[in-house]
Amino acid sequence: MIRFTPILLAILYAVVMYRFSVWRTRRELDARSTELADPRLKQMTDRLANALDVPRIRVHIYEIDPVNGLAAPDGRIFITRGFYRKFQNGEVSAEELASVIAHELGHVALGHTRRRMIDFSGQNALRTAMAMILSKFLPGIGIWIANGLTTLLAARLSRGDEYEADAYAAALLTKAQIGTEAQKSLFRKLEALTEARAGAVPAWLMSHPKTEERITAIEKLEAKWAIEG
Repeated sequence: MIRFTPILLAILYAVVMYRFSVWRTRRELDARSTELADPRLKQMTDRLANALDVPRIRVHIYEIDPVNGLAAPDGRIFITRGFYRKFQNGEVSAEELASVIAHELGHVALGHTRRRMIDFSGQNALRTAMAMILSKFLPGIGIWIANGLTTLLAARLSRGDEYEADAYAAALLTKAQIGTEAQKSLFRKLEALTEARAGAVPAWLMSHPKTEERITAIEKLEAKWAIEG
């Protein structure tokens, strides 16, 4: 029984962390967000809602500066204030912002948001258990090995989710007659908008796939739909 103690502790830690993470995320978003009310964007969200056959799609503004979109575990969709400001300044079009909303809707519809929270908690638990075990055999470096392995796992899972959400968004945008050009054009802008330096991090360590790989994946879908249509 004693030899399994690190694993049992890691499982208990994962459960506690999951519940705490969900509570903390909901509290943060409730405190720092308001529902978006923009007539130009409402035209886009109404088209997405019609394509999904739902009454409306609510989008919230999350009051932080970094450019990002996110889907909460409870299914709410958020655009950061920094992203909305880019739209107000004309750096991002209504169609491009609609592609972000469609992408986040994909994360919700495909179950990524809740699973990511579970995965995050599980990865922390795995990191803790591995560090405890490896440190017995490799004192001083066991924790570094555990951190590296769980980081690689998290990056791979996240990239897979992004491809799936991209495909969902492409299909939804096509059905809503908004099209995928805005989706692809936004991908090309994102590095500058987020002030990211993609070249500084190996592709297999990035949480999001490379821009050209995402665009290529969408174009493959378009070619497939053209043949089937």
